[in-house]
Amino acid sequence: MIKQDIYEKELAKLNEIFKDIEEPKRQLVEGLIQDAAFLFAENYVLKEAISETGMIKIHPQHPEIQKPIETAKQYLRNINSYAVIVKTLNAVLSKNIIDLDDELSEFE
Repeated sequence: MIKQDIYEKELAKLNEIFKDIEEPKRQLVEGLIQDAAFLFAENYVLKEAISETGMIKIHPQHPEIQKPIETAKQYLRNINSYAVIVKTLNAVLSKNIIDLDDELSEFE
């Protein structure tokens, strides 16, 4: 699968999840949604490369000598950034659900 296709599919999924969010909040998180989709697509490509090379290069004559692969380092950095973005987006979703529950409780 091509990275651009993965990006567009993830972006569509996230936009669907956030379709019912109030417009000001939606505009606020639009960049985060795009960043999350970008990191998701980037990590897909990195994961494919890592599956071929592994995350650590081991010296053939001296297995105790090991060196992390740069692809693996970038993958881990991306995962951390992606996790922070997803956590932030989830907080916006959770806040929206709480707001809806508060509005509905007025009718009970």
